[in-house]
Amino acid sequence: ELNLNDIKGVEQPALDAWSTAAALAAVTDRIELMVAVRPNFHHPALFAKAAANIDRISNGRLALNVVSSWWADEARQYGLQFDQHDDRYARTEEWLKVVDGLWTEERFSFDGQFYKTEDAICSPKPAKRPTVYAGGESEKAKTMIAAQCDAYVMHGDPAEAIAPKIADMAARREAAGGAPMHYGMAAYAIVRDSEAEAKRELDRITTVSDLPAGYANFDQWLSGTQLERELKIQEYSVSNRGLRPNLVGTPEQLKERIAEYEAAGLDLLLLQMSPQAEEMERFAVQVMGTA
Repeated sequence: ELNLNDIKGVEQPALDAWSTAAALAAVTDRIELMVAVRPNFHHPALFAKAAANIDRISNGRLALNVVSSWWADEARQYGLQFDQHDDRYARTEEWLKVVDGLWTEERFSFDGQFYKTEDAICSPKPAKRPTVYAGGESEKAKTMIAAQCDAYVMHGDPAEAIAPKIADMAARREAAGGAPMHYGMAAYAIVRDSEAEAKRELDRITTVSDLPAGYANFDQWLSGTQLERELKIQEYSVSNRGLRPNLVGTPEQLKERIAEYEAAGLDLLLLQMSPQAEEMERFAVQVMGTA
């Protein structure tokens, strides 16, 4: 599972994202390294220096997925501050200002509610300013993302539900005076030679006699976020509402559905599969036409 599958449960081993990103930066050439970062886990000035270094190692391939934290128990375990919902986004607003200031100015001073810097320096700068991705469905989240991020990532939904979300964020972005954004969506993909084979695999992963290993973690996420729609246990089984896009079927069916999302304005799919390595290879060959 490449140690990247979040449905295994919190007791299973998980690699540290940022030291792994540095290692991957050194031994890869083309892939974009989108790495999640939670502001309450990383001081922004120190993070800006480390991320700039990883970006230079990768020759400009680093991207951030900024997650305004939701897992209260994890923060408690590590002795870290855990804010209430709107305060988490207020913290993220300041955090992004500090990171961007260190990346763009020779020296950067900031005096906010959560962070303070005084003539801080980040040198060398990133090879290319990393793209900042973020997601969220509350009013506070959308306002922050439209003003300060480069891309909006969404949980899985049908194309007809994604299109108005993109239109809404595009209008917010224009009002904020920013350049056009990118739009991404999480989805779970099952590609098989026949529709019946794909359906059998779908039935297998959504038929559970007991709660999945990571459900307690997921339950904390539900209680700590402000989501637009109710979630079901079947959707948890593949995380991030991954089944709603219905990327389940033959290569031709998946190509048609992906084209519908592209027409709605989506330009990035964050795909989960299982087992990840084998299914990525199948998707690359049969849907993307690459090996």
